[in-house]
Amino acid sequence: MDQTKEQNDDYGYNLFPERKKSKYQKGSIGESLFTFSHKCQIMLHVAMETNPYAKVLLGALKNSGCAVYKDRHFSCEDCDGTVSGGFDATTSQIVLCQNNIHQQAHMNRVVTHELIHAFDHCRAHVDWFKNFKHLACSEIRAASLSGDCSFSNELARFNFGLKKHHQKCVRDRATRSILAVRKISKEEAVKTVDEVFDSCYNDHEPFGRIPHSKKDARFAYRDFENRDRYYANL
Repeated sequence: MDQTKEQNDDYGYNLFPERKKSKYQKGSIGESLFTFSHKCQIMLHVAMETNPYAKVLLGALKNSGCAVYKDRHFSCEDCDGTVSGGFDATTSQIVLCQNNIHQQAHMNRVVTHELIHAFDHCRAHVDWFKNFKHLACSEIRAASLSGDCSFSNELARFNFGLKKHHQKCVRDRATRSILAVRKISKEEAVKTVDEVFDSCYNDHEPFGRIPHSKKDARFAYRDFENRDRYYANL
């Protein structure tokens, strides 16, 4: 087997076929008419402008020297049916799976989830491809801070529980994310998540808290803006 193809499969690129080629040139009339790209772009714009989760992360990325631009750092593409988005560390680009995202609430969560990966990529020397602990840590943070494991989302999945349910959801989703993009056993993925869980679950940057709802995210955004003003006056 070709080594490059084998590496792409190992790193999950097979889930994002348009990373290698596209039927239509980006921005062409054919793309606008025959794909979900236009709807994806509109929902992305709404998420970036109105979603408090995304606004916190976009501000934090800018302050960290990694400003995010809609046309440069996001790409609406057709993907495998099992994924909604991804962060391509080789291009610092967020992939939004236009064929799998059909509602604004879903878009908001995917954008937030992938922006957390982008933030981790910006602030830390993350080895996405070789160090499973690094990958697990970012997946834990993304599941915890993006709203993926909010009570309402878990209720919609018919997952019920009270005692430490958020932690269980985060563990499960982080494990599934790793298994989706790396060829390792479930036992190894669970072990890796367990090894880094406590420190990564308790890392709430840049929110300062776990935002369990949009209300929490709005408070986090207010605190983030005030923190910026404080440091600007020093």
